[in-house]
Amino acid sequence: MNGGVGLHSARPPGSRHRSEQRQTRLGFTLLELAIVCAILGVVGSAIGLTLLRQQRFYRGAEELVGAREGVRDAIEILSTDIRGMSIADTARLLADSAVEIFASIGSSVVCQIAGSEIGLPAGTSPRGNTLTALLTQPDTGDLALFLRDSAAGGSLWERHRIAAFSARSKATTCPPSTGFAAADDVDATGTAFGVGLSDPLSEHVHPGAPVRFFRRGRYSLYRSSDGGWYLGYRRCNALGPSVCGAIQPLSGPYRAYSSNPRSTGLLFEFFDGSGGRLPTGSFSLTLARVDITARSESRQSLMVEGRDWMPADSATVSIAVRNRGQ
Repeated sequence: MNGGVGLHSARPPGSRHRSEQRQTRLGFTLLELAIVCAILGVVGSAIGLTLLRQQRFYRGAEELVGAREGVRDAIEILSTDIRGMSIADTARLLADSAVEIFASIGSSVVCQIAGSEIGLPAGTSPRGNTLTALLTQPDTGDLALFLRDSAAGGSLWERHRIAAFSARSKATTCPPSTGFAAADDVDATGTAFGVGLSDPLSEHVHPGAPVRFFRRGRYSLYRSSDGGWYLGYRRCNALGPSVCGAIQPLSGPYRAYSSNPRSTGLLFEFFDGSGGRLPTGSFSLTLARVDITARSESRQSLMVEGRDWMPADSATVSIAVRNRGQ
């Protein structure tokens, strides 16, 4: 008996080779990988360049906004104090980049007088009227101006140096008998204020007289330890030759000081009522207007279209002095 015949499928020649070839082509060739890498490199470079340009744009915008804020800060700070300054207490026109003034820091009315101790009412009366308004609490060394009932002595305002200032009880400092507090207001929330003066008031100042508080300070352009130029403030003593404390930076940086008025970082120009220019380095009771020019610039330059660019800004404002002829 013949042995069984083994069955098997016959494969055409070369079929195995073609199958292996198909399996080999499932990956990427070196040329395809090179093309993909080249495309990715182009796309990545384009994205990187776009991000770099955006970064430069936002950085430049930030530096420009900072320069504009510096100009705005200088104008706002100086405008408020110069507009409300007391000319009768003498403004000292130090230089084209510095001025010393008596800035208003509050007002009130006299509640009662006991020698050199003065009582002031609380901030608001029972009827809702504002009796005491303080931007900052006065203290030793500040100046108090009291309205006199006559012009004896050549001035309607009497000046005294403050020796002490503190919050006190309404019941003792401004009781209902003075007319500046109601009987049911003594126990209400809030306190009155007591002012100690370096010398007693004259007979021309009585309860009910308005009182204003001033602080002597010096504004100037100065160079800081970091090499930048800033607007600084020094607090000075109220009376006598000016003795000022340490300088405090307020805003900046600004352009460096220059004797050229067209390029300096901060410029003060002083004028009288007729528009005549007042000299610097002196005291003046005829000061009527102060022109301020502020020029700020960023801390570092930027590269824009292949050129260095320094973000900067400038502004000029004329400020009329309100408290003249006191």
